[in-house]
Amino acid sequence: MSPSKPLSHSQVITRSGLLTALAILIPIIMPLKVVIGPASYTLASHLPIFLAIFQTPFIAIVVAGGAALGFLLAGFPIPIVARALSHLLFASIGAYYIQKHGHTFLKKPQARIFFSFWLNLIHGLAEMLVIYVLIQVGMTATTGGMWSFLVIFIGLGTVIHGMVDFELAFQLSQALKKA
Repeated sequence: MSPSKPLSHSQVITRSGLLTALAILIPIIMPLKVVIGPASYTLASHLPIFLAIFQTPFIAIVVAGGAALGFLLAGFPIPIVARALSHLLFASIGAYYIQKHGHTFLKKPQARIFFSFWLNLIHGLAEMLVIYVLIQVGMTATTGGMWSFLVIFIGLGTVIHGMVDFELAFQLSQALKKA
């Protein structure tokens, strides 16, 4: 969760490094991956980013960049790497919001679901925009009708996948806090 007092320089470096390492490793080693054209779903791929969002905006941005690097190193196609790079947007927005408003609202399930939905809606829209642009410039193609593919597989799929990973990250952060 978001720290109650400012993190020291060494804490920021440590947390950034550990979460970035996870963000790079998950796309490389995760056995459960589904790829449908420019759409992909890798189990827990957003987990380090959401854990970083609960820390600071700087950590969230570093970890989101690391996640994109992980997808590149894992050999995913460029459209999927570009989608991962778009995570910089929702990660920074989410982290800045939590920094400004605190993190206590996340303990209320309805507020957490509401926040997760809106954050992942931004997430899904950013990924849809990336794929739309890549389709328009001829760098990728869809497996079906462009709009239905964008809305269902990229947009809705991203929102659902992101919300599941958000809740996993929240529960993990709570367990780590207790330990």
